[in-house]
Amino acid sequence: MADDQPSAVAGVLRRPFAEQVAFWRGKLGRLVPTQRWDDLERQAHDSAFMVAGAQKADLLADLAAAVDRAIVEGKSLDAFRKDFDAAVDRHDWHGWTGEDTAGGRAWRTRTIYRANTSISYAAGRRAQLEAGNFAFWVYRHGGSLEPRPEHLALDGLALPPDHPFWDVFYPPSGWGCSCYVVGARSAAGVRRMGGHPDKRLPDDWRALAPGKTTPPGVDKGFDYAPGASVSGTVRAMAEKVRHWPYQIGKAYLGDLPAASRDAIGASYRLLPSVADDTRRYARRVLGEGGSATIEPVRTLGPVQSDRASAFADHLGVDASRYDYSLDPDAIAHVAKNHGNAAAEAARGQRAVTIDDYAILPELVSYGKWSEAGTSWRTGNPLVSITYRLGNIEYEATFERRKGRRSLALVTFLIRVRKL
Repeated sequence: MADDQPSAVAGVLRRPFAEQVAFWRGKLGRLVPTQRWDDLERQAHDSAFMVAGAQKADLLADLAAAVDRAIVEGKSLDAFRKDFDAAVDRHDWHGWTGEDTAGGRAWRTRTIYRANTSISYAAGRRAQLEAGNFAFWVYRHGGSLEPRPEHLALDGLALPPDHPFWDVFYPPSGWGCSCYVVGARSAAGVRRMGGHPDKRLPDDWRALAPGKTTPPGVDKGFDYAPGASVSGTVRAMAEKVRHWPYQIGKAYLGDLPAASRDAIGASYRLLPSVADDTRRYARRVLGEGGSATIEPVRTLGPVQSDRASAFADHLGVDASRYDYSLDPDAIAHVAKNHGNAAAEAARGQRAVTIDDYAILPELVSYGKWSEAGTSWRTGNPLVSITYRLGNIEYEATFERRKGRRSLALVTFLIRVRKL
């Protein structure tokens, strides 16, 4: 099984769904500092995020943002590792398990990545199963190369949704477990889903493993049903969002407390993978990225609460639940109006290149804001952000888009200043 595919369920973790995002984002309002992995137990994980040994609030926010990209945008393990390493370096975090060797770092990052992506998938899937009113839930083995015999023995087992078995064995049931559950409305449906209607659960299925606090096949701390304690909330949240990647990507952040939203947003824009993907998005729009599908909109993360307040009168709205966004029209406009080297040099400017788009996340977070009037075309208010690095000054102008609840990029230029 590939490192960037922690579940065997037909690639779903590369295509997030609303219930999965709703469960995950519901955890971001409570970032819990811990020393050990079991400082939070069982259902407590349904409404809180932790990484064992991470105790600083800003470090936790950075790690949460990295996991957020893995879940919400389907980023690979390699991308997560790049973001994780940047967070570790930025906060000078030492003493965490696995730090001392390359193998240990690979194991730790893989564990964090797989645990969070698989548990969020399982919790979101549970919300879908409960909404589906299925007569049976069917346990399916995930196809691990080194399977647990106890999990293989459960493959195909079909039980009613209210059977107590699911309170203990709803997967994942341990580190690296990739088992999953599907729903069926009849015995024939069970067979179609690869199950066995006549398979029976052993009478001693609750018996604890010798010297353990859990049954055989269930790791310590995994003897609960991920998402069960919040499934009603997850279903309600998921119903509010349309199922397309941009809307899912920005969903639910607006419901977080302002401090959490600001911390996650700032951390998101510091992730190396966000800068990389912003650059790649511009490359695809301008026809240099192969045949990959071009998203109609790309988010740059939520608007900071202090800036939303400062510009409330000018924008004419409370923008605290808005995000910054980028779309193909803006990139095409910039290429046409600020992409010619000779023309820009005559203005004392430098042509905007594809690589320059990687600065936008940083610019949005740290640049200086000002009012920029209104758009002659739409009448919507505009705000500009300038950000200087050495003798280069970047300026991006954003337009309020009420329907999308976004500050959307409309133009981007680069001035060359004297030092």
